[in-house]
Amino acid sequence: MNVKLIGKHEKDSRASRDAFALPLKEMMAQDESICYVDCDLMSCVNTKQLQQNYPERAFQAGIAEGNAMGVAAGLIATGKKVFVHTFGIFASRRCYDQIYMSAAYAGLPVHVMGSDAGVTAAFNGGTHMPLEDGGMYLNIPESTVLDTADYAQLESVVRQLPGITAGVTYTRFIRKDVMKIYEDGSEFEIGKGVVLHESGNDQAAIITSGLMVDEALKAYEALQAEGISVRVIDMFTWKPLDEDLVVKAARETGAVVTVENHNVTCGLGSAVARCLARRQPVVQEFVGVQDRFGQVGHQDFLMDEYGLRAANIVSAVKAAIARK
Repeated sequence: MNVKLIGKHEKDSRASRDAFALPLKEMMAQDESICYVDCDLMSCVNTKQLQQNYPERAFQAGIAEGNAMGVAAGLIATGKKVFVHTFGIFASRRCYDQIYMSAAYAGLPVHVMGSDAGVTAAFNGGTHMPLEDGGMYLNIPESTVLDTADYAQLESVVRQLPGITAGVTYTRFIRKDVMKIYEDGSEFEIGKGVVLHESGNDQAAIITSGLMVDEALKAYEALQAEGISVRVIDMFTWKPLDEDLVVKAARETGAVVTVENHNVTCGLGSAVARCLARRQPVVQEFVGVQDRFGQVGHQDFLMDEYGLRAANIVSAVKAAIARK
């Protein structure tokens, strides 16, 4: 892993969807076995260029997500490597039976890309807001579940996915505006968390991913200003979870705060809690959507509404430390 943190709380000038579309275009040029299936969202994710350049390997399945997963599984059964994209909400709830039975149960490693993760669905509203998508994929045996934070991380992940040949993969990502967390060219290892800050006297560990990495870094700075030292870990791979890193952080700090752009009942926090219950029981606080439905609104409003801010993380860290 070769990761360089920027963490200046600045937005990337590029469309984050291109961290998926452009590497995939390059990979399709290099490997004729790679195919792409989309569900009427090529314009939204800038993959029309794939259909234009590789019409025999880029397919428009339309608004028929279950069928798209069946098509993808069928292509893999003929020796292809297949990426499927749709909004995260449709990549999970709409076609769960098909991805489970036609792909996962059949041992066909479809690479599912779910965009507009969590509250980043914004004005598309509650019907399009995936707050449980990662949890659904966590429940599929042998699956890999990823929650990417920025352009550099998504690009690194996309390039690695064809190498995963056992189990379905699910990558949730932000389609439009994204913060710039890492320098371009940073390389991440799927299945390994990234320690962004640590010291020898950390009082708690913040374990986070995706949209919330930038908020966690803001919380770190606020806590540092108050003389509270915390460890910050980007756990972009929810499954397989980097359990050794979780256990090490828990053992050395005695308190864990999980932070996610997802329902706390079934996502990253739950995966970490299962690990801690078995291997290193410590105090844990959960920052994320607290068992609620989505709604229409600007992303800033939604982050405030659902408690997805640095201030919420700071409060949770203090609560966890007080409980030790």
